[in-house]
Amino acid sequence: MANPAKIPAKIFESIGRRTIAGLDEMGYAAAIFFEAIYWTVTGWRYRQPVRITATFAGMMQFGVAALPIATLLAATIGLMLAIQSLYSLGLFGAEHYAYIGIALSVVREFSPMIMGILIAGRSGSAIAAKLATMSINQEVDALQVMGINPVRFLVSPVLIALVLMMPCLAMWANLVSILAAGLYVSAELNQSFGAYLNDTIDVLKTGDIWHGLGKATLFGIIIALVGVVNGSMVQGGAEGVGKVTTRSVVISITLIVVADMIFAYMTTQ
Repeated sequence: MANPAKIPAKIFESIGRRTIAGLDEMGYAAAIFFEAIYWTVTGWRYRQPVRITATFAGMMQFGVAALPIATLLAATIGLMLAIQSLYSLGLFGAEHYAYIGIALSVVREFSPMIMGILIAGRSGSAIAAKLATMSINQEVDALQVMGINPVRFLVSPVLIALVLMMPCLAMWANLVSILAAGLYVSAELNQSFGAYLNDTIDVLKTGDIWHGLGKATLFGIIIALVGVVNGSMVQGGAEGVGKVTTRSVVISITLIVVADMIFAYMTTQ
């Protein structure tokens, strides 16, 4: 039977171990990030440039192939915001100002976050699973034996592809969400769709758009690093691959939501 006096000590020991492990993962992720940037900028000097074909393949996988589901989610978010905005503002007789909340919410918050969560579940898991499978099959070790830097070969194309495609997906989500919301609002308020678009353009500023695109870029970096770190830390066989894949998605979504909150707070003070 465990000594009750030792239970608090074990709890604090577990917290300490988990904290150290988390800090270790953060340091590992930072090292991979800067090494990927280094090889992206200087790889050509060592005759090991980042593979353009792999980068474009990643852009197709993470961005273009995700357009159907991204369009569906963006339209759904736009309609949801339109319905809730008209209902809540209608309580005060201010439903004609619904376009303000819809436009700012979509551009600054919902588009980058929803696209980040989508890509984290759709592509972040694939990144982790691929790296984990290669690690188990010792393919990463084989690259090192052949003199090929694994970060340059595997990580840099993924990082570049996500950094480029996440803002594009967020911008596409902005357009789809605002258009979907505009169709609903125009029909409910019996106003022209053109008037809704003009009001939306008037209320939006360039800084609002850059705010959302900056978030999307940050989310792309988070998804890439979390997937790579979890994939490279796999242990065991197929069960280990499943664990790191699930862990990658959970951590990515958690970090995206937390980073969104911090980003919003810092940029609105």
